[in-house]
Amino acid sequence: MTAWTEHLARLGANLADASLHFSTPESEARAADEATIAVPLLHLGVIRSLGPDSADFLHNLVSNDVKKLAADAAEWNSFNSPKGRMIASLLMWPEAEGHAMALSADILPAFLKKFSMYVLRSKVKLSDASATLALVGVAGAEAAAALQAAGIELPAADMRQTVNAAGVRCIRLDPQTHVLAVPAEAAPAVYDALLAKGAVKAGTAAWQLRMIRAGLPLITAPTQEEFVAQMLNYELIGGVNFHKGCYPGQEIVARTQYLGKLKKRMYRVALPAGAAAAPGMDVYAPDFGEQSAGKLVNTAPTADGGSEALAVIQCSSAETGKLHLGAPDGPALALLPLPYALG
Repeated sequence: MTAWTEHLARLGANLADASLHFSTPESEARAADEATIAVPLLHLGVIRSLGPDSADFLHNLVSNDVKKLAADAAEWNSFNSPKGRMIASLLMWPEAEGHAMALSADILPAFLKKFSMYVLRSKVKLSDASATLALVGVAGAEAAAALQAAGIELPAADMRQTVNAAGVRCIRLDPQTHVLAVPAEAAPAVYDALLAKGAVKAGTAAWQLRMIRAGLPLITAPTQEEFVAQMLNYELIGGVNFHKGCYPGQEIVARTQYLGKLKKRMYRVALPAGAAAAPGMDVYAPDFGEQSAGKLVNTAPTADGGSEALAVIQCSSAETGKLHLGAPDGPALALLPLPYALG
């Protein structure tokens, strides 16, 4: 254990498999519903790209325009297979000598190894910064007030903006949702300050529930190379630039955008109590019979004992509203709204 995780354990955190919880799933989901939560994002890791060629190097590999990424901005990005299937979803921001990328911790080692193969003669160095940079999520109606009261400077704009002050970087995903990137040795003090100013400690599932309700997907090991970016609504959340040059999978992503209506989209769904749900599980619908009509992307328990999920589903099946989990006669899924229009 590190000093950061030891501190969390002293606060009552139960840590397992790069995730944590402080109480029952229902209690933490209720906190996500009703309070401003502060969540140690141990399920995420960070890769640093340092060197004078960082912007050019990354720009040639990912789906968004890294060259135009402003010093005070952050952006969603993806790294795709040659077939256009997403290998990793990334939250990227600039640093003094390069860039940082947050992604699911379970895919980080393999992703870093694959990404490093592209360095060649580029003046850039890639490294796993997860041990030195802690991520903390702060979300809720009073998130901005709690952050300010804890002495953390906030970005001026509401969406995907970042500010680095006194060694703490604050990334605003939306007006109620922020990610802090903090040197690991300072993380215990920053976290304690947030709790002292009204934030409630909560675990991984509470943060995942907030991300599901925001319609922000996270690629994990079970869903790698399953989806083209638009299936995950990535162009709707600002994760794809269609005017930049080539990158792995670019032709497929562009063709998906310009050659007709999408057959699959990502939806938010509710699952009943007792339904075991996990990323990668199949969704079924009558119009596809015994064939899978989609897959779960991310899942999280809710306060009523059920759960919510992001799921990529055939649009025709979603329109019928007759969706089932795991088998054609499995538990019924109910469609829920997303905060953006699918178009």
